[in-house]
Amino acid sequence: MYYKTVEEDIELREGGKDGYSREPLLPSMPTQRTFDYVLVAHKVEDDTDQRAQKQRAFIKQLEKKKIVVTQIVQDKVFYGLRAPSEIFEDYIYLLKVSDSCNWSGDDRGSITQATRIRIVNFIIHHTFINTGENLKELLMKDVFETGFCLHERTEQKKLKRKWARWSGLFTGQPFNEIKYYFGEKVALYYLWLGWYTKLLVPAAALGVVVFLYGLAFFNTNPLIKEVCQSNITMCPRCDKRCTVWQLSDTCTYAKVSHLFDNEGTVAFAMFMAIWATLFLELWKRTRARHVSMWKVYDWCEEEEELILEIVNDPHCQPKQFRHSYFRSTLVLILVTLMLMLIIGLAHALVVFRVVAAPLLSEGKWDFIKDHANTVAVMLGAVLHYVTIQIMTRVNRWVSLKLCDIEKTNSSAATERSFTVKMFTFQFFTLFSSLFYVAFFLGRINGHPGNYVRIAGWRLEECHPSGCLTDLFIQMAIIMLLKQTLNNIFEYTVPWLKSCFNRNAAKKLQRKCGLCYRKACRDEKGRVEPCEICKLRDWMRNYHLANTDAFSLFNEFLEMVVQFSFTTIFVAAFPLAPLLALINNIFEIRLDAIKMVSLERRLVPRKTNDIGIWTKVLEAIGVLAVIANGLVIGVSSDFIPRLVYRYRYGPCANGSTHTHCMQGYINDTLSTAYLTHPAVRKDFLDDQMLIDNKINVTQCSYRDYRSNEDYTLTSQFWLVLAVRFAFVILFEHVVVVCKFIAAWFVPNNPIQVKNDRLHDKQERLKKELQEIKRRNSTDV
Repeated sequence: MYYKTVEEDIELREGGKDGYSREPLLPSMPTQRTFDYVLVAHKVEDDTDQRAQKQRAFIKQLEKKKIVVTQIVQDKVFYGLRAPSEIFEDYIYLLKVSDSCNWSGDDRGSITQATRIRIVNFIIHHTFINTGENLKELLMKDVFETGFCLHERTEQKKLKRKWARWSGLFTGQPFNEIKYYFGEKVALYYLWLGWYTKLLVPAAALGVVVFLYGLAFFNTNPLIKEVCQSNITMCPRCDKRCTVWQLSDTCTYAKVSHLFDNEGTVAFAMFMAIWATLFLELWKRTRARHVSMWKVYDWCEEEEELILEIVNDPHCQPKQFRHSYFRSTLVLILVTLMLMLIIGLAHALVVFRVVAAPLLSEGKWDFIKDHANTVAVMLGAVLHYVTIQIMTRVNRWVSLKLCDIEKTNSSAATERSFTVKMFTFQFFTLFSSLFYVAFFLGRINGHPGNYVRIAGWRLEECHPSGCLTDLFIQMAIIMLLKQTLNNIFEYTVPWLKSCFNRNAAKKLQRKCGLCYRKACRDEKGRVEPCEICKLRDWMRNYHLANTDAFSLFNEFLEMVVQFSFTTIFVAAFPLAPLLALINNIFEIRLDAIKMVSLERRLVPRKTNDIGIWTKVLEAIGVLAVIANGLVIGVSSDFIPRLVYRYRYGPCANGSTHTHCMQGYINDTLSTAYLTHPAVRKDFLDDQMLIDNKINVTQCSYRDYRSNEDYTLTSQFWLVLAVRFAFVILFEHVVVVCKFIAAWFVPNNPIQVKNDRLHDKQERLKKELQEIKRRNSTDV
């Protein structure tokens, strides 16, 4: 590692000026001559076979680029690839003369193994045989079985001891070591995930307080008492099969509703909207601090790709920027069709719930019959989760095809385009059903005598205590299933595969015999390993779970979707941050163990940001303000309760002897009389029997309608006006607070700005000294 002065070397080892404990960012490469990449192919006995010919042609093209190829044949053919030093010298020089990458760690010290892997990976994936096929196409045609980079045993053990272990759940993460081994892109993912988890602590704590606030008035709330002690008969929930029911039968449901629909949720929703902004602004500061320390603050992925193309082929031509209105229009049309398909699936889930509720109400079990609507909501949520798992694979395939149509200029641009499309599809897949429950359930179902039906089935109604509990149930089930099952499968599948392949590897290794050469067992690797040791190491990596370009993308997507759940509908589910916090504590170690021990080494990527995900998170923050404002203003009963308290309730009429909310539930209900011909047509005689004995001639339903002509009352229009006024006020206040928070917290810490200023000054001084030294030498 190169340091500018001895004092700086001591400072970096003992702790930087800003108080951070720093380790060398570019540890010296071991003297062991490791391999940069390994290709594996099936053993083909017939030399005239087309696969064997293409294998030889590809290897010959690599050898033309001076890559040393070591071939070992067992049950499979292993090709160990090692690039010459000239390639890395060219890379360092081009970094130095580039516009954006000229002050990175790589051009001031030894080339790390991570950088070697990144360069060689680019070269072999941009090597073509005479048929025009590259490695990706050869892998698809089974010419090669797979390719991977090797884990470094010594560094792997260090990461296992410091990071990738369950006993380190509540310990810090060694970001410098992660960066050195997996590259900046992986390090920034764990840095972001760690910061997100840390910021979830205050959000989770406040969410628990809001939940406990609702729990504290569980038994004393007058609205709950009014429901539990009511003798009101409610209209049937569905056609033909459902009968009238007593409002008091839903006492438990009313209690649960109050837990997630109370005054505290308004303040919590405002807090979470501002929290999302502060989280992003503070994350930008944290990112700036680390990328500045790693010397990649101004790094440009597109420019590095140009450098790698020149290193791979000095006579290459740059990819020209292209734009086609036809391609853009085609992509836009296909995206629209895909979104229509996803929304159509959400409608199918609505139909399922509409059909399931009446069918369940005539089942054999009394519990299911009494809670048919709630059970239908839960079954709909489970079915929604299954739909999410299926559509995730469909969305990925469609996104890749759309990116192929676009023909972007660089890999970084392709990744950005794919990320936006994939997240958009996933967002609609996950949230279409939730948006229906939040904003349409119980508002478009009509009323007795004029019900809205789909294919003859009546739409669902809201409970008299509100619709927010349905949204809570939907979110809780999807979030719990998605986080729990995903984590179980993420860990157990690679672990089981590793256990199975470990046994298979032992059988293959017995054929190699035992190696007793001490030099081959030297951990410092001062001597070239023998063929036996090479093969063992290659097979050890070969039998790990496969990784690809989507491995890290999947982790990001999972966490950003969780961030969406945590912020967008948090007003309906204050415990969402707590569930996210608990999940993330385990997620960090699970991903670490999986990445270090159970999977092949990811190809390291150098970057200075989490990329387009920052823009996605900002968009989610804006959407969270809109959605939470609408949830509180439109979905919850906060506004109707507020209007009743100050306009129609006992306190508004001057009464001081009763609670201000006394009579609220009855005020939100309207009455339907069987004497009306349209109402009589909707309800059969059998439906109007209580306990199969008492016949009723009227029933109540949730709405603000006249009992005579069923028109909307003036109270409905007043409540609607106050709802819209609240949404506008809420969103404007929160948006102003977000802007103030964003302005108040600068993106870059002052220390980072000063460090970069000193670094630039030192670099310019060194360049000047170098020029003077050259001029004096020439003279």
